[in-house]
Amino acid sequence: MTFWALYFAEWRALLADKAIVVTLFGGVVFYSVLYPLPYLHQVPTEQTIVVVDQDNSSLSRKLTRHADASAKIHIIAHANSIDEAKQLIQQGNAYGLLVIPEGFRRNLLLGKGATLSYGGDASYFLIYSAVAEGLVAAGMDAGKQVQLMGLLARGENPTLADQNINSVNINAVPVFNPSLGYTPYVVPGLFILILHQTLLIGTGILGAGQWRKKGYWQQVSPMAIFSARMAMFVSLYSVFSSFYIGYCFYAYQVTVLGTLAETALMLLPFLLATTAAGITLSCLFTRRDLPTQIFLLSSMPILFVAGFVWPIALIPEPLVWMSQVIPAIPAINSMLTLNQMGADWSAIMPQWLQMWLMFAVFSGLALAGIRRRQKEVNQAH
Repeated sequence: MTFWALYFAEWRALLADKAIVVTLFGGVVFYSVLYPLPYLHQVPTEQTIVVVDQDNSSLSRKLTRHADASAKIHIIAHANSIDEAKQLIQQGNAYGLLVIPEGFRRNLLLGKGATLSYGGDASYFLIYSAVAEGLVAAGMDAGKQVQLMGLLARGENPTLADQNINSVNINAVPVFNPSLGYTPYVVPGLFILILHQTLLIGTGILGAGQWRKKGYWQQVSPMAIFSARMAMFVSLYSVFSSFYIGYCFYAYQVTVLGTLAETALMLLPFLLATTAAGITLSCLFTRRDLPTQIFLLSSMPILFVAGFVWPIALIPEPLVWMSQVIPAIPAINSMLTLNQMGADWSAIMPQWLQMWLMFAVFSGLALAGIRRRQKEVNQAH
């Protein structure tokens, strides 16, 4: 068979397999909507809470007003007890509660300090952090008001007193994420991971279904079938990559600071290395259901060990070293560095060369695996 005949035979084998078609075409489109969905509003705001004011003083009421004025918090009710506030939370009317203790104003004026209590469901980590941030800001503002009252009571000049309390003004300017949202931060890395995992699943299912029986793949050399399969999957995933990094990035307003040529050049070894890795791993399977199960279960560990949703310093070093054989790891870091941080090409050169090295190593392993599968089928028949 010529190369082009083998290339189109690969396409026919892929399109005739419903499991692969659903996984690749359906999965890529489905995940492009599913994964960014929780982050479409960028940052959580106006989270509902219940206040239990046990002090009922002028300062506690001012604290409540300041908390409600925060962009992060919206107070929907004032409960008479913590049990009443818990019922509102259990009914889904609020996400948390703020408890202002009795003697709040008196203790602050006496310089004894006071403790504000907050309760909420920490499983919604974005909502929990938004409410906590809003309450901390309101509490600090209330503390400044008490300090100002004390200074004025001692005869300080009002202007000087205000300057002493607010002596430092923070002017925070985000460098890499101007909107401070989650979409520009999370989605680029997730899309690379989706491409990586679906590509591994597709090559795994195709190989696992073929290695156990005779077919066109056995009539050619290992290099021929490897080259045709590489060309077929890389051409398909070039389209998928263009859809993600082109249309989806634009639709979700993801920042793209790298040029089109740099992005394409970065993705080339990633697609080659991932396809070669998929062909290599497919030689380990003869059951078509196993690739999907194994690669889906590995998605979350890869996501965390990539170091962009969890600090890399908190991940055990052996896991970090082991993860360097996964093509998605340098690809995710390269994408974030090049497109989201606007770094020069030299900054991702080590990861780029690493992906080319992966391609070379996995290509050799894939050829050996195909050769072994061909011998096993010949011996069996």
